[in-house]
Amino acid sequence: MKICNYSPEEYIEKIKSFHGSVAPGMIAGGFMVDIAMKNLPEGEFFDVICETQHCLTDAVQLLTPCTIGNGWLKIVNISRFALIFFNKYTGDGVRIYIDIDKLNKWGEIRSWFLKEKPKHEQDSKKLVNQLIEAGTDYLGIMKVKVKKEYISTRKKISEPNAICPICNEVYYLKYGDKCPSCSGSGPYEIDITKGERRTEK
Repeated sequence: MKICNYSPEEYIEKIKSFHGSVAPGMIAGGFMVDIAMKNLPEGEFFDVICETQHCLTDAVQLLTPCTIGNGWLKIVNISRFALIFFNKYTGDGVRIYIDIDKLNKWGEIRSWFLKEKPKHEQDSKKLVNQLIEAGTDYLGIMKVKVKKEYISTRKKISEPNAICPICNEVYYLKYGDKCPSCSGSGPYEIDITKGERRTEK
């Protein structure tokens, strides 16, 4: 049994180094990525949509060239544990999901996935072993065509930059005459009348 050319043991080691812990969602996600890749035409340029923002995205980034950073992995958070791999120009693809009807014979996986008992009551070792034993047995696959807004029709046009007159950092000009942070929209508190506070070396 392989997960995108890795043995389960090798893949678990990669999970530890990439994600920080052996997350069950990443093990399930590895098998989901594997089955998706096997159902795409060889040599096809594809993008991925993840229907959750949780650890499933890390499985995609670990096993494929698709990342949030390069834009080939998109998160459409509709809270479903599913992936769509699709041709980035035509939108034709496959959707992989956990099929509830197939979980009955995999008690630990079902209990984890449906949150039937609290995390501290779950047997994590048994769950990991069952995820590996099950492989792709509890997964469903369907052909889909993604909506036009997710299909790459042309190269992205680079947006013009500007230098903020307050903090002296580069930002996208579309945000106005100063950067969003100095306009009060940044992720941390600053005195917007004075802009960024700098510590001189």
